[in-house]
Amino acid sequence: MPEFSQMNLKPELVEALRRIGFISPTEVQAESIPIVLDGKDVVVRAKTGTGKTGAFTIPILQMLEKGHRGISAIVIVPTRELAIQVSGVASRIGSPLGFRTVTVYGGASINVQISEIRRGASLVVGTPGRLIDLIDRGVLDLRGVKFVVLDEADTMLDMGFIEDVEYILSHTPRERQTMMFSATMPHKIATIADNYMDDGKVRITVGAEEEVTALGITHFYAISTGAAKFDTLIGYIRQYDPKKAIIFTTTQRSAELLHRVLKGEGIDAIMMHGGLTQSMRERSLGSFKSGTRFMISTNIAARGLDIKDVTDVINFDAPEDPSVYVHRVGRSARMDKEGRAFTMFSAPQQYLIEVIKRTANIEMQQLQIDRSKMPRVDLRKYLNRDRRHGGFRGREGGGRPFHGGRRGERDGGNRDGGGRHFDHGMRMRRGWGPKRY
Repeated sequence: MPEFSQMNLKPELVEALRRIGFISPTEVQAESIPIVLDGKDVVVRAKTGTGKTGAFTIPILQMLEKGHRGISAIVIVPTRELAIQVSGVASRIGSPLGFRTVTVYGGASINVQISEIRRGASLVVGTPGRLIDLIDRGVLDLRGVKFVVLDEADTMLDMGFIEDVEYILSHTPRERQTMMFSATMPHKIATIADNYMDDGKVRITVGAEEEVTALGITHFYAISTGAAKFDTLIGYIRQYDPKKAIIFTTTQRSAELLHRVLKGEGIDAIMMHGGLTQSMRERSLGSFKSGTRFMISTNIAARGLDIKDVTDVINFDAPEDPSVYVHRVGRSARMDKEGRAFTMFSAPQQYLIEVIKRTANIEMQQLQIDRSKMPRVDLRKYLNRDRRHGGFRGREGGGRPFHGGRRGERDGGNRDGGGRHFDHGMRMRRGWGPKRY
């Protein structure tokens, strides 16, 4: 594998990379960067955590022109957390070179973001809803954009953002260079690539098809239903002692209840879901990165976040969709490390085991938890608290409302918060929607 200094990059760019510890490219970077520098559109399929952010950030910063007025590059990402992460990498590399990056997403002051854009930006990283807000307000002028990146494209498809992405693309020049990065490549994503990318686009797959999402992960499962799931989970934690684990639930309310149970059983954990404010989510993520062993999360954390050293992914609620399973377990075994995935299936869900094994091309072993390590959790004391305080309004129960909604935050996610559906509906009623060229 060559070093960055051997890839015909500008000396100041190589030095900026060296200062942040980027000496040798990862496999996806070594495959992608020369092709992007050659001016070709690329469709890259690679496992999450392989260095995809650098694969598009580095060549873009190599090709940006100093002194160019206006926005030269735009990166579209599905979540606020990923926007912050990508922007952080771009800023650390680009700032010493004189290139300014601006991050835009819902849940933060749009007026501050407007001021940041008007100060000047070479590169804008943002979520679809907030980007559309800024386009419709006449703040975000994309007519001079030369590079467009769709990061975690399959996530945007799953979250219902594809029409929004098409609307954004319709405001960029046809002669732009487009890069698409994704862990999986469903038919709809391939169709968008065909519609919006050059006929000479290059497709890159890093790793064999079955390795794209599953390499380095050992998969286990248990059959557990209802209140027994809490006993099974705690038994797994006590028996296998995960160093750092993400525990996935299907709903916010389930995450809230599980958080109370673990805390009540003496297990420290934090939560991450779309019903939390942006500042609360940032604090939770910071706590998890800095030492808290367990993060309870809805699917909001299943894609894109760069969380190092996650040893275990635990599916407290088994996903019905194999692609969701693939993305969840992709939080472990990052950067060629090994990890474990443990999933609890209810008795009626046992058919999913074979579906996931066949679709993801993996082996999955049934795990026997030492019953002596399994407590008898008395859920009544936690459920009583749940009834008094409620969960979240809307589909999740009483309590504090989702964030976004009528305040115009289109891009907080799906049911996990943000109100994208409200604004998308408004836009369609006004006769907006994607414009194709």
